[in-house]
Amino acid sequence: MKVLVPVKRVIDYNVKVRVKADGSGVDLANVKMSMNPFDEIAVEEAIRLKEKGAATEIVVVSVGVKQAQETLRTALAMGADRAILVVAAEDVHTDIEPLAVAKIIAKVAAEEQPGLIITGKQAIDNDMNATGQMVAALLGWAQASFASAVEIAGDAAKVTREVDGGLQTIEVKLPAVITADLRLNEPRYASLPNIMKAKKKELAEKTAADYGVDVTPRLTVVKTAEPAGRAAGIKVGSVDELIGKLKDAGVI
Repeated sequence: MKVLVPVKRVIDYNVKVRVKADGSGVDLANVKMSMNPFDEIAVEEAIRLKEKGAATEIVVVSVGVKQAQETLRTALAMGADRAILVVAAEDVHTDIEPLAVAKIIAKVAAEEQPGLIITGKQAIDNDMNATGQMVAALLGWAQASFASAVEIAGDAAKVTREVDGGLQTIEVKLPAVITADLRLNEPRYASLPNIMKAKKKELAEKTAADYGVDVTPRLTVVKTAEPAGRAAGIKVGSVDELIGKLKDAGVI
């Protein structure tokens, strides 16, 4: 079974995001970029499925700017077999909307014919949480979102999902789309030998036009602002005063 894993290039999660002075967006100048953490979990899960013998080939795909090659090379160093980069934007500040990304991934899936698509549940830059579900809808495949455990058995996948009330286990028929949650696994570090080998692995480059997908934005960002700062706390002189303030606030 072939597994397709879409990955996205985002600001590294350790970096403190800075908003531009004019509020037009996030400042990306000299900012470290890396693979979206949830997508990294998806790559790891695909590799584990291959190690178990449930998958035969892992193909990673990224839709965005040319610099996403670095992200794909990271996935190849982790253990993916080959990569596809779909260049859909020239400016690093351009974020391709989920529907356009989903249409491209669906076209890639139609060419590659994978038995399973695993992707992160959301990207940490825009928090859309929409691409995986849209891909499933466009392909007409079953979907299992927010996966914390995946087990492949024959032509079906048993997926444990994280829901508000706890855990829910469902079974979906393959081919299917699974979106990875935080607790699905712990991604491995790429070793130096594997990083060197990744440079020789196939990385095909295409454009959105090759798939006939219009990536023109349908949304306009009106304003970007940093979260409001928290008000300073106060000290209370006694337990009774604390209880009184909690009662006044309706906490107790």
